[in-house]
Amino acid sequence: MAVTLGLVCLTTTDEVRFRTITRTRLRALDPHVQVTTLRELYTDNIRRLSGAIDFCRKRRIRLYRLTSGLFPQSEDGPGHDVLGELEAAIADIGERATAAGIRLVMHPDQFVVLSSDDPRIIANSIEILRHHARVLDLLRQPRSAWAAVQLHGGKGGRADTLVRVIRELPEEIRTRLALENDEYAYGAEEIFEVCGRTGVPMVFDAHHHVVHEELDSYEHPSIAATTKAARATWPDPSWQLVHISNGRDSFDDAKHADYISTMPSAFRSVEWIEVEAKQKELAIARLRKTWR
Repeated sequence: MAVTLGLVCLTTTDEVRFRTITRTRLRALDPHVQVTTLRELYTDNIRRLSGAIDFCRKRRIRLYRLTSGLFPQSEDGPGHDVLGELEAAIADIGERATAAGIRLVMHPDQFVVLSSDDPRIIANSIEILRHHARVLDLLRQPRSAWAAVQLHGGKGGRADTLVRVIRELPEEIRTRLALENDEYAYGAEEIFEVCGRTGVPMVFDAHHHVVHEELDSYEHPSIAATTKAARATWPDPSWQLVHISNGRDSFDDAKHADYISTMPSAFRSVEWIEVEAKQKELAIARLRKTWR
């Protein structure tokens, strides 16, 4: 089995970078200028995304995490309509990625909390996820965990709320959703339980597990056991996706290091590994040489 080491959003150089605009800056513009500004920005980011696909293809990187800010301010307002105008160009990029054998996934930011005790936050989180699903639809990606939208559990101690909200999600979101364990609120065991109750696959982050459980080795028996258990949650076990990072200042430091110097041997059984290291593509290149 060939192991794929995935690139997360950007590169250390300017080869894979995207433009953005804040809501405040956009709203300061005249309405007609807002439309032309967004159309130019989205068109440029489509071109940059095309370059990202080429970057991955040339370096045999078959897993790419799209940035959540690919089309800023397009959830509503003029951006929503402008994005629709560019459907054909966006579809072409997604089809090129598929033809190149590149798997596309997403990971919304920390503001998406489906387990909040505030209904307004949950409603806003669902709208953000709906936008992520729309981007994947425009990219002609399947409504399945192959095009995973990876999410943390959110507010701790509210697993029942998390389960209820997930079960009620729109189909275009729910069919792509995957849950990841984190360092503090939802450990691997808790997320695995939620995944079992919802039928959502589990993304196992080994470093988050180390921090949460205060472990001193990736060879702790729970790493192999959780990797195996998480694999069974995926509709196709060969789609299993995991994350790897190393602590910056110590093994159990929550902050990410520049490179990956230590890998769990259990991850040799996983085909899709997102590399969450500060040095991005350089970390992938080094890991390919050192982890055999």
